[in-house]
Amino acid sequence: MESHGAGIRRVMVLAFCVAGIWSAYIYQGVLQETVLTKRFGPNNERFEHLAFLNLAQNVVCLIWSFMMIKIWSSGNSGGAPWWSYWSAGITNTIGPAMGIEALKYISYPAQVLAKSSKMIPVMLMGAIVYGIRYTVPEYVCTLLVAGGVSMFALLKTSSKTISKLAHPNAPVGYGLCFLNLTFDGFTNATQDSIKARYPKTSAWDIMLGMNLWGTIYNMIFMFGWSNASGFEAVQFCKQHPEAAWDILMYCLCGAVGQNFIFLTISRFGSLTNTTITTTRKFVSIVVSSVLSGNPLSTKQWTSVIMVFSGLSFQIYLKWRKLQRMPKKKKKSN
Repeated sequence: MESHGAGIRRVMVLAFCVAGIWSAYIYQGVLQETVLTKRFGPNNERFEHLAFLNLAQNVVCLIWSFMMIKIWSSGNSGGAPWWSYWSAGITNTIGPAMGIEALKYISYPAQVLAKSSKMIPVMLMGAIVYGIRYTVPEYVCTLLVAGGVSMFALLKTSSKTISKLAHPNAPVGYGLCFLNLTFDGFTNATQDSIKARYPKTSAWDIMLGMNLWGTIYNMIFMFGWSNASGFEAVQFCKQHPEAAWDILMYCLCGAVGQNFIFLTISRFGSLTNTTITTTRKFVSIVVSSVLSGNPLSTKQWTSVIMVFSGLSFQIYLKWRKLQRMPKKKKKSN
């Protein structure tokens, strides 16, 4: 009975994590799309200062992670020093900025799909630069994702969706997404290196270090000179409090979502977290299509299903690999 009760509690915690990740990031996606496509005030003005979203997100997550460390950490954790994140902070500042900038040129569903194809540059770099050999199923996953993203990019976007974009230009939008993935790859590799050198570094330490440098870099970029765009962004928010509220909620959703991701990884592992976040991306596209008025054609839905079939197959391959590991250990013993 005791193990049965523990199992039920574990399922409830997992359901709580799924609900938290889905609600935080799906709502964040809706808010992001709203801020970037909505017209504010009697003059129908757009919020053009997209880098300000990253600065606001950095500041909120910096404060949040500092609070979490003070609440949950006991004394000196022996984690990585704050200055060790400076290089990852650069790419983590530029990468997300490009991802948000892409929404000027392509729709939100297109951006989500493009950013879901992270495995493509990773495998290309691995095969070409490091000579890594991948299995046939891994190449099948990549082909499904690459084919789905390419098909979606080549299909005609509805006129209703195009009318919402500030500067419709698919090649520029997808190019920015690819650069976003490239910078993200460097950021992830640097974070792994820091974690390896300082094993006692917690997720909150990483969040604090990354957002500290992100805040510094974005503050310089947004307010570093008299004509910097940050002053215009602040003025816009003063004139349109509704935009300021949407930006604040967008940032809080990101901070809360990070909480649930850390909880999921600590309790259930990174594979479970990958599964939840992948399905969340699919639901985000559905929500965007239904609520935000970005209708997709039958062929576009086919390309979406291709991408998420490839991602689901990749998750299954990782699960099988994890299943084999205990068996190998038993045989060696």
